Amino acid sequence: MPGNQQQKRRTASLTNQYVYAFHEGNARMKQLLGGKGANLAEMTRAGLPVPPGFTVTTEACHAYFKSGNQLTEETIRQIFDALARLESETGQAFGDARNPLLVSVRSGSVTSMPGMMDTILNLGLNDETVEGLAAATGNPRFAYDCYRRLIQMFGSVVLGIEGMHFERLLHRLKAKRGAEADQDVAAEGWRELIENYKTCVRSQSGREFPQNVREQLGLATEAVFRSWNNQRAQVYRRINRIPDDQGTAVNVQSMVFGNKGDDCGTGVVFTRNPSSGEANLFGEYLINAQGEDVVAGVRTPQTIGTLRSEMPDMYAELSQVCALLERRYQDMQDIEFTVESGKLYVLQTRSGKRNAQAAMKIAVDLVQEGVLTMEKALLRIEASHLDQLLHRGIDESAAADVLAVGLPASPGAAIGRIAFDPDVASEWKQAGKPVILVRPETTPEDIHGVLAAEGVLTSRGGMTSHAAVVARGMGKPCVCGCEDIRIDEERKRLVVGGREFAEGEWITLDGASGRVIAGAVPLKEATASPELLQMLAWADEVRSLRVYANADTPEDARIAREFGAEGIGLCRTEHMFFAPSRLEIMQRMIVADTPEERKEALDGLLPIQQSDFEGIFAAMDGLPVTVRLLDPPLHEFLPKAGELQTSLAEAKSEAERTEIKQLIRKVQSLHEANPMLGQRGCRLGIVYPEIYDMQIEALFKAAAARIEQQADVRLEIMIPLVGDASELKLLRGRIDEIAGQILTEEERRNCRYTVGTMIEVPRAALTAGRIAEYADFFSFGTNDLTQMTFGYSRDDAEGKFLTHYLDRKLLPHNPFQVLDAEGVGQLIDLAVTSGRAVKPALKTGICGEHGGDKDSIAFCHRAGLNYVSCSPYRIPLARIAAAQAAVEQGAMVAERGTETGAGIVEIAPETGMEHETANGTGNETGNETATRIETEIATGGEMGADQAAKAI
Repeated sequence: MPGNQQQKRRTASLTNQYVYAFHEGNARMKQLLGGKGANLAEMTRAGLPVPPGFTVTTEACHAYFKSGNQLTEETIRQIFDALARLESETGQAFGDARNPLLVSVRSGSVTSMPGMMDTILNLGLNDETVEGLAAATGNPRFAYDCYRRLIQMFGSVVLGIEGMHFERLLHRLKAKRGAEADQDVAAEGWRELIENYKTCVRSQSGREFPQNVREQLGLATEAVFRSWNNQRAQVYRRINRIPDDQGTAVNVQSMVFGNKGDDCGTGVVFTRNPSSGEANLFGEYLINAQGEDVVAGVRTPQTIGTLRSEMPDMYAELSQVCALLERRYQDMQDIEFTVESGKLYVLQTRSGKRNAQAAMKIAVDLVQEGVLTMEKALLRIEASHLDQLLHRGIDESAAADVLAVGLPASPGAAIGRIAFDPDVASEWKQAGKPVILVRPETTPEDIHGVLAAEGVLTSRGGMTSHAAVVARGMGKPCVCGCEDIRIDEERKRLVVGGREFAEGEWITLDGASGRVIAGAVPLKEATASPELLQMLAWADEVRSLRVYANADTPEDARIAREFGAEGIGLCRTEHMFFAPSRLEIMQRMIVADTPEERKEALDGLLPIQQSDFEGIFAAMDGLPVTVRLLDPPLHEFLPKAGELQTSLAEAKSEAERTEIKQLIRKVQSLHEANPMLGQRGCRLGIVYPEIYDMQIEALFKAAAARIEQQADVRLEIMIPLVGDASELKLLRGRIDEIAGQILTEEERRNCRYTVGTMIEVPRAALTAGRIAEYADFFSFGTNDLTQMTFGYSRDDAEGKFLTHYLDRKLLPHNPFQVLDAEGVGQLIDLAVTSGRAVKPALKTGICGEHGGDKDSIAFCHRAGLNYVSCSPYRIPLARIAAAQAAVEQGAMVAERGTETGAGIVEIAPETGMEHETANGTGNETGNETATRIETEIATGGEMGADQAAKAI
């Protein structure tokens, strides 16, 4: 490389490149360009008809916040340098009164987020350039329509003016001029509205609408960056665990117009149906409209299928583009397009949001079509969607009073009370009331209401409207574009077919058919689809973690096995005592004054426990069953002191009063200042050995009974709350002693029981090596281990201060939902390592609620645990998440295996550009070659990853 080029390169490296033209980027630059920007770059490189533009990077976003929420001088300089290059490319000039360049400004975060800033179209228009646009196109009506749209979008999105102010002025104008639709308004009408809009901007924001087009672009860019931290974006990130430090990019793109006339249009198309997963084009478009008209639900659009008959050539070209993009990205795509004077333009593509059932079908179909590998298909499944997969349906026999039928935007069924306001929906949800959010259409500001609602109903908008897309992503039933209903927001009434429904009345939605039904219709559960079963089978081939269930009854065990549980990781015996008839015996045992009285009560509990254990062993025949001996303190089985005092005052007889007084004394004697750290778990079994003796006897008698029936019993007895090896040594000895008393020699051979402990006390983790001498397995009780490690009472923390901690970013996640890998995880790692140093085959797993959380399962895989245990209904999620963890770890290992050695020029993942390694002695590689290689890797082109690595 000549010396002056080397100098330029080193000088450039001192200044961050904050702006990239579309042709400079590629798919691998998503962290820098955002998802939208990376896709625009990739489509441009692929030769698709993408209007030219540039992306302001996520690094510029970080610089904006570091500079006190203002664009840095360097960012501004690079933006307008890029704008000058865009002017040269298009032959137009930004702000030119004769041939103005107009642009759109879109947000583009790394992870797609509905909470981000809405798009601004037609930026660059002002009182002078609108005249130039009118003259250049010979269409004044079109030019002034574009200008009024810009003022409305800019005023709402950038200046924060409520949209209703502009909507009210628009409706007044249309009423005044007798125009039913926007297309019926002439140029003079738009001129009048523009002046009214400018007055509105002045009165509502205290400033004029900016006539300086460079100021417009700067303010719009800042608005995108600000939107990263708006409330709805923060809520969405928290729900979906998106890192706050990703930031957003800004995409500035030259305008093409779908609203010039009847040979123009705009639309959104999915390469497959996002509700069913069927392999056919799905979407909507509008003739003579701009893009926001489709997604905002202002007009009810036509289905993409009708484009085949109205514009057959355009439909054929669009189909080819869809096929190319789906193949290139190996996933269903959500594509925005515009037709300007008969020419097709692709404005953006991204992986399309889909409901859980569609996600399964699409992933399975792509594998069968040879597009994806089984492993990649597993990574496409969002584990959180699996909770939504078995959609409830309508009991058709009760669905008689159908009020209206809209568009079936998101499947599933929901019942709830009508709420017309998202704030009301959120309040009612907190009060425990099921809600159906009913709106003319939803906007990003309504996201908290959508989140709170059981389902969503809108009177306007189509299958790709905001309500439809967001509801599908959340797995909520949604009916859109239900034009037969009228929503009277002032009177808070839903009017349909001459009937009125007030806020708070019950309705039912059927998102699969689009029906709106009066009243609360009974719902029924669905069954697993063939695609789900196939995906779960693939997951079982890939994963190394076993998935057990937390199950306390024979029925729980049966359900767990149906969902694919490979055993029971936690049977909480205390849950067997709370039925009224059993609780009475349990209370009699607790209040007993002598061991004899206590044993008499325990003798009454023993056959009940034995029967339960026999049922569980029968349901899990051949699979391990981990039974935890009694864990909670005894006072939890007794009435509260306040309740007893009330009962005492209402007692009718002296005998009744005597009995209540005895209970009160026992409650007082069992009172503890901190029950979680008091006499519970193994401490209870040591102080009251007869309690554990009864449970152990019941277990072995149940095992013997099942063995007599030729069953395969795999019993694992778990001692809770061990903090010292001596506790486990003592209790294990008692278990072995009772087993010897109950089981015959042949039964002992067939009853392969093991004894282990629940690690939930930090000291147990720290001394795990000593505890392992007496343990066959460790089960980490991550709920209590989290409480004791943080020093948080879960109930108090979640009810009082944890929300504030999360809001202020003091903690990245609720540690009771997502396992704290840094602290609690370190204890688990230490315990596993120490325990296996003593017993290499030591079985380890977790049985807290974290066992059903995707991120926590990934940690368990990395930590080398044998299993996770979770609720029966979360087993499909855990199976998929465990497989994803295995695939991701395998991919990381493969990536490390292909890393290049020192002194070789590598591809920087953040930028896709070449750089020298630390020793500075590497060979030089041209940017074009380097970018081509990494594009091949990203898109699965002809050059494989191994060949690409060699080429580098």
